[in-house]
Amino acid sequence: MGEYDVIIIGAGVAGLYCAAALPPHLKVLILCKAQPWECNTFYAQGGISIARDAKDIASHSKDTLLAGSNLNDKACVEILTHNSLEVLKGLIESGFELDRDRHNRLLYAKEGGHSKARIVHAGGDATGRNLHTHLINSLKATLWKNAEVVDLLIEEDKCYGVCVQTKLGVHNLYANHIVIASGGVGGLFKYHTNAYTISSDLHGIILEHNLALQDMEMLQFHPTAYVSNPQARKYLISEAVRGEGGVIVSEDGVRFLFDYDSRGELAPRDIVARGIMDYCTKHKKRAFLDVSVFSKAGFKSRFPNIYRDLSTYLDVPQERIPIAPAFHYSMGGIAVEKNGLVKGMSNLYAVGECACNGVHGANRLASNSLLEGLVFGKIVAQHIVDNPIRTRVAHFPLCQEELEKEGDVKLKNVLREIMWDKVGIIRSQSSLDSALGGIEVMLESNIGRMLRLRLLVAKKIVSSALARKESKGAHFRID
Repeated sequence: MGEYDVIIIGAGVAGLYCAAALPPHLKVLILCKAQPWECNTFYAQGGISIARDAKDIASHSKDTLLAGSNLNDKACVEILTHNSLEVLKGLIESGFELDRDRHNRLLYAKEGGHSKARIVHAGGDATGRNLHTHLINSLKATLWKNAEVVDLLIEEDKCYGVCVQTKLGVHNLYANHIVIASGGVGGLFKYHTNAYTISSDLHGIILEHNLALQDMEMLQFHPTAYVSNPQARKYLISEAVRGEGGVIVSEDGVRFLFDYDSRGELAPRDIVARGIMDYCTKHKKRAFLDVSVFSKAGFKSRFPNIYRDLSTYLDVPQERIPIAPAFHYSMGGIAVEKNGLVKGMSNLYAVGECACNGVHGANRLASNSLLEGLVFGKIVAQHIVDNPIRTRVAHFPLCQEELEKEGDVKLKNVLREIMWDKVGIIRSQSSLDSALGGIEVMLESNIGRMLRLRLLVAKKIVSSALARKESKGAHFRID
């Protein structure tokens, strides 16, 4: 027990696809904080953006750079788009079923920021769920559920393993290579579309070990979420709904988004989210998604999950859906090289939403996230195979810090309010200063380890937002 070739933290698309691409002779362990489906992949609705053909690769890259306000790392964007066709071919060969027309041709959807329809999907709006199920069903690695990583065992430029809490207590596990695929930072915000397990713990551990987080101020808010449900995770309403005719209106039926961008509902997400916030604040109105262009049968067949989630509360598509933006995706993350190695480390990798290789720049283009997990998950696996490392089994002490203390839950909610109100879609020097003050007070108080990790990440987000004086992409300052 306790020694592996590769340990992967997280069971979303990036972690699972990395595991699938590793050779079968390696001893691989995947650690999953709760149940494997409690990850953002499972909730991804839109699909996977794939260049239509070799000629479309340049256009896909251009759309990605444009959405990202050219803050992207161009070389990483090229890797993403050039590998998309090969990823598609691999998925189809592995038996993954994508939606097709009656002539068996792939169906492509159009989403905001794309110059053409290039999003392949599965089960209508169930792409993430179907892809996740497909990868879990073909998994050859060992998967531990309810295993929460509480520290990385790092000495100089090597990571020797992880300290993990399971139902049997806290243990150290050792490996030659460690891959972080733990997702983003959704749990820091009051309104978000993320799985409840996504709370930035690993980002905080990275900061503790004096490793870098990059572009943390770049946070994407999805413009269309149904926020009237009682759970913390709000129901996302895929961009594809707008791509296929859904429109955003005020309560008086005005399509106000054309005042903000000539593309209206199909502008990139940061523009649409800000437009909704600005209009609703100025006019004291609510925003709605009008999907009356669909018949009931048509909506139910194209968006079965959205239909199921919403029909508890509303009569869709007849009734307009009240919407508001919610935190959705972190473009920033653990600073990594193009091959996924954490900067400054020789055997520690990060991949997927937790990582920042610059591929998304200041704002992620719709449906590039599943593609990123697939492309870079495979690249990390290949790098592990090409660079075999044997780490000695060092004997690190177990993490002794109390993980949760009484009062942490209350403070977590205070943090989520602060981040939503002061570090959200529209920011200012005074709101950010106030957020920083509140976070620092909580860091000084008697708190458990897991909350402290969240607060370290929140502090980093605020300080990054303070450092970037100009508005760019998803980072918008009114001063």
